[in-house]
Amino acid sequence: MSRPSFFITGTDTAVGKTVVACALARAFAATGERVAVMKPIASGSERTAEGLRNSDALALIEAASVPLTYAQVNPYCFEPAISPHIAAEDDKIEINIGMIKTKFRALTAISDRVIVEGAGGWLAPINARDTMGDLARALGIPVVLVVALRLGCLSHAELTWRAIGNQGVAFAGWVANRARSPMEREAENLATLARRLGCAPLAIVPFAPTGVGGLVLAEAAARLGGAKITGISA
Repeated sequence: MSRPSFFITGTDTAVGKTVVACALARAFAATGERVAVMKPIASGSERTAEGLRNSDALALIEAASVPLTYAQVNPYCFEPAISPHIAAEDDKIEINIGMIKTKFRALTAISDRVIVEGAGGWLAPINARDTMGDLARALGIPVVLVVALRLGCLSHAELTWRAIGNQGVAFAGWVANRARSPMEREAENLATLARRLGCAPLAIVPFAPTGVGGLVLAEAAARLGGAKITGISA
């Protein structure tokens, strides 16, 4: 693997991380790349004949261009839709970043890049010590921030951006997701976000109540693929 992988985080839970992660995976795959995906930790899953399955992880598998087993994509899968660290405690296990890193490296060996989707927000705890941010830092890959365009997004986005910078993780850019259509004073809010985060959005995802399962963020992927990504100063 010679191309950068990306960690998709968000300003909160349910802000469109999976939509963006899948759309980027499809876009890179459309250029002929071998794209693997990973949802290291997932809460809110259903019991099936094959075991627990999380809908976000399944969507990622469908978007990938490298055939992957469920276990490769989602090593930690929990049934209740609660914080992963609580779900893990209930199951009497501890989420291990080292194990996730090993599985991530295995994916990099069979792909050109890996799209990794986090769970919840940047500081969502995954065990007694670590957060999603610590996982992203351990993987050593740039971060794409998904911002849901709704009241409160300015503070949430900058707080996350600053936290990413404070942990020394590379910031690749941000994607605006229209949580509803349209946000009041959307243009002004987008301009403020671009100014506060230091760059224009990689893409603006349209509002689609029936879903955007086939979305392909080709322009965003092209910008990410050719960008010189560095750390940020918050």
